[in-house]
Amino acid sequence: MATPPPASPTPAPSHRPFALVIGLLIVAGFAWGALRLGGALRADGSDWREALTERAMNRTLGALPGQSAWTRWGAGLRWRLLGDLGPEVAQGCPGWLFYRNGLRPPAGDAAATAAYAKRIALMRHWAAVFKAQGVQLVVATVPDKSRIAADRLCGLPVNAAMRARFDDWQGRLAAAGVAHVDLRPALAALPQPYYRTDVHMAPEGAQAAADAIGRAALPLLGGKGPQRFTDERGETPEPRMGDLVVLAGLDGLPAGWHPPLDRVRPERIVPVASGGLLDDGPPAEVLLAGDSNGLRSEFAGRLGRQLGREIWTLSHDGGYFSGAMLAALAKREQWPRSLKLVVWTFSELSLSLPLSADEARAAAALP
Repeated sequence: MATPPPASPTPAPSHRPFALVIGLLIVAGFAWGALRLGGALRADGSDWREALTERAMNRTLGALPGQSAWTRWGAGLRWRLLGDLGPEVAQGCPGWLFYRNGLRPPAGDAAATAAYAKRIALMRHWAAVFKAQGVQLVVATVPDKSRIAADRLCGLPVNAAMRARFDDWQGRLAAAGVAHVDLRPALAALPQPYYRTDVHMAPEGAQAAADAIGRAALPLLGGKGPQRFTDERGETPEPRMGDLVVLAGLDGLPAGWHPPLDRVRPERIVPVASGGLLDDGPPAEVLLAGDSNGLRSEFAGRLGRQLGREIWTLSHDGGYFSGAMLAALAKREQWPRSLKLVVWTFSELSLSLPLSADEARAAAALP
């Protein structure tokens, strides 16, 4: 019998179509990134010039369709499975969240020490500016949550140099003849002066801080003013999404996928209007220049109620040590003649952060 010829080998399947698809996806990804980065550079190049490249890239390239939801659920899984809250948030005792920048200087001890020296010089210069204009200055440094709620750290380490810097700062203010308020005793006397899931003071803490600042400020103002305030409160506590939950990327997830939220009764403290609708308001006598602490828990309203005066507020989120102060000083030619007092508030951790670009320019311009 004749032997059949050997079968021809089956040709291997071509991978070219698959490779072509992958190549097109890669090219599309690069094109998307180039468009996003190009738009960011045209719209706002300051992030790049100020060495915030990594965050700018994450913010820009992270805008792929649906990616925010993927990232959020990934953060939720990380929290559920590992108890991990990411690089910027740490959990102490169960349910108590802390900002890592309040536990250790983000750029290291040497950089924090150098930045702190510049801030001391800025403080002395600004105090002299206010004195020359006949405006009183009161400084209130808000202690870090990790200091006052140290019993809720449950083993989280805290940088010793940062802890010592607070006392040194208070001493520098005293040596410069600057009126200042130590908020530590008032806050430490409360059962919970800070939110569990937020870096800011809770309503009780904000009230204690406003009372302490008020006691120091009233003699400088010649006593309490006539302004009255109303306190509008909700009937029942409501869940409050803390900024540390947001920073951990867990906002927007259902209960159980993030640490339990604080529950707070909504509250608004507003000045009582006097006179007719077209009448001018009372002249501004007190300026609050500070960071986000001045915008939380009705702090400005509480301080105004304590002083009997409506507060002119220039506080803003992300202001840290000098953001609001630099903004206020840039407008000092427009300050009303009625201005008597500036209350300067900022968080303790601001003393140890790297200098912002605006701070560096201000420090370089010092005489």
